[in-house]
Amino acid sequence: GLTGSAWGDWALYTDSPLRAFESELGVQAPLGFWDPIGFTRDGDTEAFARRRGIEVKHGRISMLATMGYITPELTGKFPGYLSPSMDLKFQDIDNGLAAISKVPSAGWAQMFAYCFFVEFQSKFSYGPDFGWKPPGLATDDVELKTKRLNAEIANGRLAMMAIIGMIFQGG
Repeated sequence: GLTGSAWGDWALYTDSPLRAFESELGVQAPLGFWDPIGFTRDGDTEAFARRRGIEVKHGRISMLATMGYITPELTGKFPGYLSPSMDLKFQDIDNGLAAISKVPSAGWAQMFAYCFFVEFQSKFSYGPDFGWKPPGLATDDVELKTKRLNAEIANGRLAMMAIIGMIFQGG
């Protein structure tokens, strides 16, 4: 095409590095392979695997965060105390960004320590397999596994947008 580039439009060439990842997990309708910033332009498969692993991890965290934001609104909060020494009940903790100032520093320290532990454990593991197979979901059927992993990536992408929206709405 007429792009102004001396080499033309790389996306039109079948040997283009832009096509290197078109058959990977997460390439699905309606967008297909979507890389608007061009992170995969160089065709580096290791960098792609790292980014995909990070995407899956952030998607999983966002799915949990979304449920953690919605569930107390629908079912109510746990009875009892979050911190008996501070006379702080679960009922006293707001949802969203308002919770930041209510949670004691020891609670934040525990959460950061856990996050650090999880990051350190999976530092060298990229891709959709982080060493844990969910019971009832793990399968050896390649087609079914691909379908489930694609669904997880799509749901994770949706959850990332959902939790951002919830935070902005409630923030």
